Amino acid sequence: MNSPLTQDLTTVFRDVMAGVCTPVTVVTALDGDRPHGTTVSAFASLSMDPPMVLVALDRGSDLLTVVRGQGRFGVNILGHGQDSLALTFARKGPDKFAAVAWSLSAGTPRITGTPGWLACTVSDLVDGGDHVVVLGHVTEADRHDHPPLTYHRRTFGTHSAEQE
Repeated sequence: MNSPLTQDLTTVFRDVMAGVCTPVTVVTALDGDRPHGTTVSAFASLSMDPPMVLVALDRGSDLLTVVRGQGRFGVNILGHGQDSLALTFARKGPDKFAAVAWSLSAGTPRITGTPGWLACTVSDLVDGGDHVVVLGHVTEADRHDHPPLTYHRRTFGTHSAEQE
């Protein structure tokens, strides 16, 4: 077995990051009347005052182009059991919303049944390697009690409290 010093850094980095439990979201935006969306696990709270979040979008993604142009985006925070939504929006193609119930909320596509929802306006775009970090001011928020969908070791799951 190779030691970490002799393995390819990208491979080791990917494996290390697979060990980090992340939330699963679908970031959305509207281009005219056409909804766009993609699965994103690089999502975090940034500030409470004012309320802000950050998401990282692939530099070459169609969604990033729409977000740049519209100046707003939605964050649909997925819940346990919504792995199929995560997989639907992780693939390439224009018809991701074909079999997905959604509505327009604060100018962005809101996926029906997600336990968390944020509507945001773009505050700034920051280059970050092969991604662009989008900083967003939260303009609307909604939540429902439901366990989150998480991604850890390349598998979907959920968070549960430690038993004492």
